[in-house]
Amino acid sequence: MDYLKSKAKLQFRVVMPYIRTMAAITTMVALSGCSFGGMVKGETSVPKLEASTGNYVLAANIQNRDVLSESWQAYRHKFIQADGRVIDYQASDRSTSEGQAYAMLRSLLINDPTTFDLTLKWSENNLQRKEGNRQTDHLWCWKWGRNALGIWEASDRNFATDADIDATTALILASRLWRRPEYLQLAKVKLQDLWNLSTAVGAGGKRYLLPGPADAFTTASALHLNPSYLAPYAFRLFAQVDSDHNWLSLVDTSYEVLENSSRLSAVGLPSDWVSVDKISNKYEPLSQPDKPSAPQSLYSYDAYRVWWRVSLDAAWFNSPQARRYLETASQHLQHLWYSQSRLPASIDLQGKALVNYEATSQYAMLYAAMRLTNTSLANELLQKKLLPQYKQGIWDDQSAYYTQNLAWLGLVPPSVIPAEILTGK
Repeated sequence: MDYLKSKAKLQFRVVMPYIRTMAAITTMVALSGCSFGGMVKGETSVPKLEASTGNYVLAANIQNRDVLSESWQAYRHKFIQADGRVIDYQASDRSTSEGQAYAMLRSLLINDPTTFDLTLKWSENNLQRKEGNRQTDHLWCWKWGRNALGIWEASDRNFATDADIDATTALILASRLWRRPEYLQLAKVKLQDLWNLSTAVGAGGKRYLLPGPADAFTTASALHLNPSYLAPYAFRLFAQVDSDHNWLSLVDTSYEVLENSSRLSAVGLPSDWVSVDKISNKYEPLSQPDKPSAPQSLYSYDAYRVWWRVSLDAAWFNSPQARRYLETASQHLQHLWYSQSRLPASIDLQGKALVNYEATSQYAMLYAAMRLTNTSLANELLQKKLLPQYKQGIWDDQSAYYTQNLAWLGLVPPSVIPAEILTGK
């Protein structure tokens, strides 16, 4: 279906900056857009924040403070409309639940409640999943844009679990940071649907996180999983506010999936996609050579986010399992860096580079991990690969919405969220 094809193609749409600078790369995969809700495209700027919200309040001693503040302001004015819609210029000006959720997370991390509320309200008003006029649940339609008739609406009602996890995480933390109990109430409602619609039981009765609807990611014998969607830190937060479901069991299966995904790789890297048998619990690669747009098991643009998500579990909840995974699964990338001072954007299960270009988004996500486990390497990545790609609020290319988000999220220190906000005490 279009949903599966588009999610699989996501990994390729951020290579444009390198395509423009390297003669060997001549084409990229673009995503088509569709959507929900009848809003028309508006101004490409948001209302000016009041001074009382802080000029993006980050402590003076926060590393990269000026870059984080400047790039957030640039992102708000270029990518977020006045009504809170986040625009993906590389995909026919569409919007996605992922983009909306990233904007909420970033608003939270930089203490910008105005933009947080705008992006949340637009999403709630436009990304509802419906059958006819009836709302079916509180998850978000993953894609919104112009259809073949030029109408801005939703034509794909599937959800992307990572976006709903990110949005719900942001809601819980925002409810505490800004004392907004209505955010917590909405988060609790979403958690019911996340559990019921985006988890499935596998071997031994263990529950696993699905990347989206069960009919798209399960077969009679297997679950098709995306390691970069796994967010142990979020499941720990969810367990704090929802005692009806065993969210901590997803922490356990998340690390099981991450570790087994890395074992499928000869060089120990996580993959964009992996398959697990529902009876034997055997992990296998997803590979369809005759269908290049289908999900594949390789280390690429989806898998980059594993470093960031696991690093948050290590930083926020002091997880020894998280730190151990970051140290072991990153060994091949560390070796490549020390031997050639660059990392290919995509690597197959045998450890072979599939492309000769790099990705700023990979360096940013890896930076988040190395900041905890190898500070000297983290500083090299920052000085040699991240800051040189940054100019006047933008990384790489003006239209690269995905890179803007991953670069920023990789650079922002987890410590900007106080411990009492993480614990709710």
